[in-house]
Amino acid sequence: MPDLDNRALRAIADVHPDLAKVVRRAAYIAPLSFTVTEGVRSLARQRRLVAAGASRTLRSRHLTGHAVDLAAKVGGQIRWDWPLYERLAAAMKAAASELHIPIEWGGDWKMRDGPHFQLTWETYP
Repeated sequence: MPDLDNRALRAIADVHPDLAKVVRRAAYIAPLSFTVTEGVRSLARQRRLVAAGASRTLRSRHLTGHAVDLAAKVGGQIRWDWPLYERLAAAMKAAASELHIPIEWGGDWKMRDGPHFQLTWETYP
């Protein structure tokens, strides 16, 4: 069974348990390795990201533990090639469907955010 690395395990330790389940299941079924670069985020960090243009909102699902950012790994190195994130999204969506946990992928948004996955606002307000 594929394992999440220590970075990923630390990042999902404080996220909503349903999201952590999806990440763990996706790690098992994904066609490539990945890590979790960020789970819960402080408001101070979110403000810094907005100021730097790396985020557009202070209502991020990261603030409440309802979002994670993933990073694809190839040969043990983090990669940002878009097709890798489409493959990660397929695994995350399959895991979420199997577990009956609704998620959203930032790659499906108008302002695409390929590494971002979150529990839906409708089910997890």
